[in-house]
Amino acid sequence: MENRTMITEFILLGLSSDSQAQVLLFFVFLIIYATTFIGNSVIISVVKNEPSLQAPMFFFLSHLALVDICYSSVTVPKMLETLVSKKKSISLVGCITQIFFFIHFACTDIFLLSAMAYDRYVAICDPLHYSIVMTKPVCWKLVGGAWVTGFIDATLNAMPFIGLNFCGNDLISHYTCEISAVLSLSCSEISINYKLAFATCFLFGFSSFLLILISYIYIIPTIIKIQSTKGRSKAFSTCTSHLIVVCLFYLSAFSRYLQPHSESFTDLDKVISVQYLILTPMFNPIIYSLKNKELKNLLWKMFGKHE
Repeated sequence: MENRTMITEFILLGLSSDSQAQVLLFFVFLIIYATTFIGNSVIISVVKNEPSLQAPMFFFLSHLALVDICYSSVTVPKMLETLVSKKKSISLVGCITQIFFFIHFACTDIFLLSAMAYDRYVAICDPLHYSIVMTKPVCWKLVGGAWVTGFIDATLNAMPFIGLNFCGNDLISHYTCEISAVLSLSCSEISINYKLAFATCFLFGFSSFLLILISYIYIIPTIIKIQSTKGRSKAFSTCTSHLIVVCLFYLSAFSRYLQPHSESFTDLDKVISVQYLILTPMFNPIIYSLKNKELKNLLWKMFGKHE
C-alpha cells in the first residue's frame, strides 16, 4: 500500500496573493465586519428596549439580526487573520467546525426569512385575525423551528466529514472552508457527501424559498386590490425590505450553487461568495432601517435627530 501523509490542517489561499492587496482587503473587510456587528446589534437593542416595536415583524427582525452577526462571525474573523498573518492555515477540526456553523446559520437565516414572509401574509391577507394567529408562542415556535432546522441541516452535512481522510494537496482555493473546495482534497470516497449536500440544499433551500414564493403569490394580489393609495403604499413598504433581503441572499447563493460542479474556484466565484457570506449580513440592517418608517424614526432619535 502506498504511504500517504494524512493532512490535519489546510492552507487558505484567500482572495489575493498580493501583499499590498491583502492589506487593503483587511481594512475593507474589517470595516464591513464592524458595520455588520454594530448595525445588527443596534437593531437588536432597539427592538428589545422600545415598547412600540414589540410586533411579530420586529421580533423576527431582531432574531434575523442575531443570526446575521453569528453568520458573519463564522468566516470573516478567520479571513481577517489570514490576510495579515504569515500563517494562513486552518486545522481540519476548525474547517469542519466552520462548515457546521456556516450551514447552521445560513439555514436558520433562510427559514427566518420564510417566517417573516408568513407574518406579512397574515398581516396583509388576513388582518382581522392577525393578533389571534401571530401570538407570542407561535412566533417563538417559528423562530425555534428555524434554529432547529439549521442545526439538522448542519449536522447532516458536517458529520460525514469526520470520517474522511485528507492526503496530498492541502491548499484550499478559497478564503473559507467551502464544502466543495474541502471535499476536492479528500482521498476518501466522497459521493455520499455530495449527495447529502445536494439533497439538503434542495430540501431546505428550495422549501424555504417555496414558502416565501407562495406567501407573495397571495400577498401581491391582495395589496393591488387595496383601494386606498396610502394603505397600498404602506403595505408595499412593509414587504419591499423583506423582498430585497431575500433577493440579495438567494440570487447570489443560487448563482454559486446551481452552476455545474467544479473543484476549482474562479475569482468570480469568490466575489459572488463575498456577496452572500459577508455583504448580505451588513446590508440587512441598513435595508430594514431605511425602508421601515417606525424603525428609521427611532434610530434617528437615538442619534439625536428628530424627523
